Amino acid sequence: MQGIFLDDEGVKPFITEELYEKTLKKVEKAHEMLEKKNGKGKDMLGWLELPTNRDEEEIAKIKVAADKIQKQADVFVVIGIGGSYLGAKAIIDLFDDTFANLKTYAERKHPQILFAGNNLSGKYLRNLVEYLEDKDFAINVISKSGSTLEPAVTFRTLKILLEQKYGEVSAASRIYITTDPEKGILHDLAVKNEYEMFKIPRNVGGRYSVLTAVGLLPMAVANINFEDILDGAQFASFVFNNKDVSNNDCYKYALYRNILKESGKDIEILTSYEPSFQYFVEWYKQLFGESEGKDGKGIYPSGANFTTDLHSMGQWIQDGTRNIFETVLNIQVDRSLIYLPEVEDNFDNLNYLAGKEIDYINKQAYKGTYKAHIDGNVPTMVIHMEDVTEYNVGQLIFFFEKACAISGYVLGVNPFDQPGVEAYKKNMLNLLKENKEEEKE
Repeated sequence: MQGIFLDDEGVKPFITEELYEKTLKKVEKAHEMLEKKNGKGKDMLGWLELPTNRDEEEIAKIKVAADKIQKQADVFVVIGIGGSYLGAKAIIDLFDDTFANLKTYAERKHPQILFAGNNLSGKYLRNLVEYLEDKDFAINVISKSGSTLEPAVTFRTLKILLEQKYGEVSAASRIYITTDPEKGILHDLAVKNEYEMFKIPRNVGGRYSVLTAVGLLPMAVANINFEDILDGAQFASFVFNNKDVSNNDCYKYALYRNILKESGKDIEILTSYEPSFQYFVEWYKQLFGESEGKDGKGIYPSGANFTTDLHSMGQWIQDGTRNIFETVLNIQVDRSLIYLPEVEDNFDNLNYLAGKEIDYINKQAYKGTYKAHIDGNVPTMVIHMEDVTEYNVGQLIFFFEKACAISGYVLGVNPFDQPGVEAYKKNMLNLLKENKEEEKE
């Protein structure tokens, strides 16, 4: 059952027939390139088959490891940066209690899950070490190459802490590695020390890896039914493979965003009225930013958390430079069932809302903002999700991954490489090595 739908009524007034027909041909060509696997980055299309051609042996390993982690650790630290943590963090935030990490293990029913290795802040790492010193913890290090500096620095630090607490042998049973299945620093280290190892398929890039062990192991530790997520993604892989754009919301979304770019709207703001979607927006930003931003091209992906950001960025979105368009994630069914109570003295003049669900009030904010933005020359698409279920979230993940690949091909770039990232990594490492040589002198 399709659980997500694209509403394009707020973008149609901004679309010209000429640009529609011109861009439609590019979308159809992009579809053919994915189908025939003959486009740029053709060797990195493994993500297309992850929901359907599942590695059942790996899935079974993940379940066993998750059960082991839940029994051995009060805290589970996921070490990774970019695509190595954003997808897992996004999905855990969607399904966990907002304040899960402030609750006891018995209340959560799974270890506290912390994310590290995504910055080079000394304060952050110091605070993490101090927090973990008296906790039973395990770590999952995620890096395809094993050489990315941020997770490598954190792993070295926490590996030493684990060995000091438990000894080398017991510490090894608390270290889980997710990396290249054949080679690399982490692969070799896992083999040498007999760390449990999970694989990132060689034909799947980091930002497309959430449906591999990269995302599935942390999800399993958090008691999230990741097989339902895979089922939803599998359904989406069929539904969103229709070459007929008029019957394919995923392709339609890619089509519209590229038409808008040609019209001078080169910034997309992905918004949600649910704070739990904050990291889903961060995942989207990396997915589209690394995939499209190259060769002097790309639609700049940004995000906002409404209604919160309406009180900071709302003025700019409504009345600033008109080079933006908006995509809203709207959740149709809310299950919190919390109502605004009535008070006798009506001290805040809100009794006219008494008895209304808070979600009803939130939805009116969404509808009012939607109309205001369109009136303010901000084209707005809405992706409606019927309910936040694992199955629907799986559809949403695949929707964005497929749309990103199509959109990248429409732009004429390779959606599966990241030469700009490699450039700054190289400069950073060169500077660190130069400084080390100067210290020797």
